Amino acid sequence: SIGGQTFEVLLDTGSSDLWVASSNCTIQDCAKVPTFDTSDTVNLTLSGAAFHLGYLLGSVTGMIATDTVTLGSYEVSSQVLALANSTSGLDLSGTGYSGILGLTFPAEASIPGTYGQTFIDNVFASLDENDRFFAYKLGRNNSDSSFTIGQLDPTYANSSSNFTYIPVSSAGLSNGNYNFWKVPLEYITINSTRFDLSRSSVSGASTNIGILDTGTTLLLGPSADVARFWQSVGNARNTDSGWQVRCNRAAIVGFVLGDGDDQKEFVLDPTDVNWEPGTQQDGWCMGGIQANDGVFSGDWLLGDTFLRVGVLIIKLHNVYAAHHAATDSSPPKIGLLGLTDPTAALAQFRAVRGDDSTAPAEVHSRAPRSFTGADVCGIAVVCGFVFGVILSHLLHIWLAPRGRKRSKY
Repeated sequence: SIGGQTFEVLLDTGSSDLWVASSNCTIQDCAKVPTFDTSDTVNLTLSGAAFHLGYLLGSVTGMIATDTVTLGSYEVSSQVLALANSTSGLDLSGTGYSGILGLTFPAEASIPGTYGQTFIDNVFASLDENDRFFAYKLGRNNSDSSFTIGQLDPTYANSSSNFTYIPVSSAGLSNGNYNFWKVPLEYITINSTRFDLSRSSVSGASTNIGILDTGTTLLLGPSADVARFWQSVGNARNTDSGWQVRCNRAAIVGFVLGDGDDQKEFVLDPTDVNWEPGTQQDGWCMGGIQANDGVFSGDWLLGDTFLRVGVLIIKLHNVYAAHHAATDSSPPKIGLLGLTDPTAALAQFRAVRGDDSTAPAEVHSRAPRSFTGADVCGIAVVCGFVFGVILSHLLHIWLAPRGRKRSKY
C-alpha cells in the first residue's frame, strides 16, 4: 500500500524504482487499473521534480514524491517513489498492474539517490546482514507464486544449504559496482548436447552474462545464437512475431550458470521452451526463447521463461531464487535451487501435446567465430610484421652490391 491505498504492482528484478499510476494519468492504459489519489493521503510530499524511466519495451513519466509504503509486515514511512501521469508500451490495463516495484541495485535507479533510497534497500537496512535477501518462485496464476523478504518459503526450501550460490557479476562496470542481478552464463545444453554461445558483448566478461529479470516474460538472447538454437531444436520457423515451434516439439534445455567450480546446470521445463497450445496457430506455438539485440548490460535476459513454474497437473518448477545483498564479508550473490525433473517434465509435455514422430535435429554446437576490436588489432599487428619482414628482405636484395663481371685477362 502507498499512503493507505492498496495496489498490485509488478515485482521487477530488472529495475530499481517504485512507481504507481496516479489519478493524473488520464490515458487509456491507466483507465482500467486502480490509481493513486493524491488527495486521499496525509503523508504525501511532492518534490516537483520530473521522473522518466525507459524499459527494454515501454516507458513511464511522472513526478517524484515520498509517502508511507507498506509491503507485508514492512513499512517505510518516507519512501521515495514516482507518481506516473503517463505510460507507454507497458500494457497496464492488460496486466492489471498499477505500477512496478524495482528490486535491483540503486545504480540503475532513475530517481536520484539524493531523494532517498530504494524500497528494498530501506527494508534491508532494518534487517540483520544474514537476512538481507528476498526470494521468489514465479507461478502461472495469482495463487501459485511466492515472494518473501528475509526468510525462505518452507513450501520450496527449509534451508539455504541446497542452493547453488553464484556471486553477482560486475562485468562492464568499474570500481566493483553492481547494476543488475548478473551471473556468468557458460553455455546451453539442448537434449544433453552442449551448445556454445557467441563471445560476450559485455566489456571485460570472460563468459556470456545473464541477467535474472522477473520483469521480462521471455528468455531473450542475441539473434545469431537464438537462430542457431532454434535450428538445433528443429521444427521451428522465424516469423514477424518471433520464433515459432511445432507445438508437439519437445526439447530439454539447460542453462549452465556460474564460473569455475561453481558451475551448475538449471533445466527448463519443455513447456517454457515451447509455449502452451493456447498460443498456437495451425499447430505452431510461440517459442519461449526469442531474439533481442538491444540488451547492453548483459548478453541474455533470463526472464520468466527461465524463472517460472513449469506445467499443468504436476507442479514442476524451473528455479527457486534468492537474491542476497552484499555484506561486510561477501559480495552480492544469487542462490538458485533447480526444481525441474527433466524426465517427469518430458513425460508430462508429451501427455498433453502428443508424440513428435519427426527425427531430432542436428545440434549446431559451435558458435561462429566473431571478431572483436582486439582481434582486428592483433591481425593488423601480425600482418604489419609479416609485411615488414617481406619488405625488408626485398630491399636487402635490391640494395645489395651487384657482383662485377670477371675479366678474362
